[in-house]
Amino acid sequence: MKIEEQAPGLAIELFQDDPLSSARGWTTLNPEERRRRAMLAAQHLDRAALWSLTEAHTVLYGAAGAGLSPRTARAYREGLGKLVEHAGRSGFSFIRPERDSGALYIRSLETAGLSPASVRVHLAAARAVFRALRWAGATALDPFADTRPRRDTTAAWEKRHPYTDQEVQTLLKFASPRDQALILLCAHGGLRIQEALTLTWADVDLAAGVLTVRQGKGGKTRRVHLTRPLVRALAPLPRPGPVIGGTQTAARQRLKLIAQKCDTTYRGWHAFRHYAGTRLVRQTGSLEHAARHLGHATLETTRVYAKWSDQALPTALAGW
Repeated sequence: MKIEEQAPGLAIELFQDDPLSSARGWTTLNPEERRRRAMLAAQHLDRAALWSLTEAHTVLYGAAGAGLSPRTARAYREGLGKLVEHAGRSGFSFIRPERDSGALYIRSLETAGLSPASVRVHLAAARAVFRALRWAGATALDPFADTRPRRDTTAAWEKRHPYTDQEVQTLLKFASPRDQALILLCAHGGLRIQEALTLTWADVDLAAGVLTVRQGKGGKTRRVHLTRPLVRALAPLPRPGPVIGGTQTAARQRLKLIAQKCDTTYRGWHAFRHYAGTRLVRQTGSLEHAARHLGHATLETTRVYAKWSDQALPTALAGW
């Protein structure tokens, strides 16, 4: 299927079939036509066409290739939207950007109160946009090449704390059977929310007590051992098709409602994955076990769970 987006003086086909659709659409153009369309998209701040171009270049030349994750694609698309809004207000040019315009944009995000992590995501998106524009020949400049975000001085373990054991149990009591299974997929299975939502029954073996995550972060595949509560939660769910299904937005809304009902702090879905890592490190004392369960590439990523699970310091201070 393909759709057409119209901008003043610009007609460009945007493809929506698979990750390579945008790439095929842009690579079939001769270089001059590709440059013309890219320049028109930049001049008219055409978000749809700019995203199509950015997606095409990222899939063709990005590190993830055709395995570009929906999460990264969504973050880049939102970052592009933010940059387009800024351009509309400030006169920022995608074709002839001023030397300091990239740094000014990033500092404006910091001044507006965005977290260092959010600023880094928007900077990555802006760089992706300009890599695509240079590839298409619409510009030779990159105002973000030397731009650096403010350093995050908050330690990783001081941010996005995991749910506690009591919070997980309370949320489960107020959740529907479907959301109980989703909570346990993240809190016991350690799945990311997108991994849990896209899980299919073909990748679940309840008898063996394992499931396979086929599109993890970076396109990696991993096997996850199931706990008995998770097996019991999954067993009555309808088949076939996706185990949970739905969108991240809908899942976040449901979790917020559950948290409100039981007067529990809403920490988002990823805090359940943090809970899984923290509990494993606390119970086993092994970073390796937690890293294997969560699919971490290095132990450094897992080390934050040791900080959250370590009660030695507060226990020692309590006796002073």
